[in-house]
Amino acid sequence: MSGTETSGRTLVAGVGNIFLRDDGFGVETVRRLGALDPSRLPPGTELMDAGIRGVHLAYRLLEGYRTLVLVDLVSRGGPPGTLYTIDVGPRPPETGQRPGPLDTHAMDPATVLALFHDLHAGAGGTLPDEVYVIGCEPRDTGEGIGLSPPVAEAAERAVDLVLGLVARHAVPVPDPDPVPRRN
Repeated sequence: MSGTETSGRTLVAGVGNIFLRDDGFGVETVRRLGALDPSRLPPGTELMDAGIRGVHLAYRLLEGYRTLVLVDLVSRGGPPGTLYTIDVGPRPPETGQRPGPLDTHAMDPATVLALFHDLHAGAGGTLPDEVYVIGCEPRDTGEGIGLSPPVAEAAERAVDLVLGLVARHAVPVPDPDPVPRRN
């Protein structure tokens, strides 16, 4: 794809394991975004349930996106359900996991971004200009299906955060049939 075809594309990826209660926050938030009227998402916005498939997410990023929004759990010591918007920027964060074997089912967003940068160096592709994480403080990541009440409520608020973020970074789509102006 050329730069003009990818210049406005945004990928919103929900990350997590739905079988570990609140770890399904990212997946549930993206599911809720997908249930909205499609007109609420700016043109060029794509949703991905990445789940625990971090390698698939890294390869998907090689398709070229201007903006990446990862939705996942983030433990920072706040009350359960606290939401964070983290501007990661275009450089990969330090993961502390290189070098070594890659566990494709236990990849946090930092590891996914580091893998993407490694893949980009070897295979090409366009790095996202903007990378954000919408994170939620967990309450329960034990085995089980379903979010705890504070995290379920946060998933609804996260939908609005993601919508605001992608709208702010959307590239206007030119009118395909502009009306000529008279001078």
